[in-house]
Amino acid sequence: MNFISPKSKLGQNVKIGYFAIIEDDVTIGDNCIIGNNVTIYKGSIIGCNTRIDDNTVIGKQPMKAVTSATSDDKLQPPCRLGDNMIIGTSVVIYAGCIIGQSSLIADLSTIRENVAIGEKTIIGRGVAIENYCNIGNYCKLETNVYITAYSDIEDYVFIAPGVVTSNDNYAGRDKERFKHFKGVTVRKGGRIGAQATILPGKVIAEDSLVGAGSVITKDTEPEKITVGNPAKPYKRVPDSQLLKNQ
Repeated sequence: MNFISPKSKLGQNVKIGYFAIIEDDVTIGDNCIIGNNVTIYKGSIIGCNTRIDDNTVIGKQPMKAVTSATSDDKLQPPCRLGDNMIIGTSVVIYAGCIIGQSSLIADLSTIRENVAIGEKTIIGRGVAIENYCNIGNYCKLETNVYITAYSDIEDYVFIAPGVVTSNDNYAGRDKERFKHFKGVTVRKGGRIGAQATILPGKVIAEDSLVGAGSVITKDTEPEKITVGNPAKPYKRVPDSQLLKNQ
């Protein structure tokens, strides 16, 4: 009912569900649980005590469209997953990914090639992380976050549900765009509220906060709150002024 290549190496006490496919040269550490209908492609490395739930795909090689601006034809190296991870149902993790120990990748998420994710980071349900991205340690990306290609997310970053990032100021309409792709940068401790939109190349500063629904058209300032469309630094109205206006 399963296909497990004799060229692969399984550790002790590995449990595998029904209809799993484990290709050549895969390494799976001790005490792992592999769900039903999981596919693990050639050369993938899975750490110890890691759980992979049903219908998940590990180590998929990327596809390249004729018009693709952010993919290449190179065969990606095998992906590497750390110890003590939890990977949900119907997750797709491409070849060329490195994910640190004790991280969680929730159901329906997609992580493209050339992505590095640190330790103890949570990738929420339905999150999409495009290629050539770095995600730090102790981050939390909540449901349906979209991280565009060529983005850098540093440690201890919080990104609320539905946040959208972008990397193409030309909106796909000019050949000049190929020279200027740039994702977003979120510095250590940056926080982004629900449904915010971050335009290409913008920097969310260290320990700054982007308010829910904001559109970031300029870099934010460290330890400041930025809100609105277009977003601007938040200035609290003095209590005396509020009383005067009543």
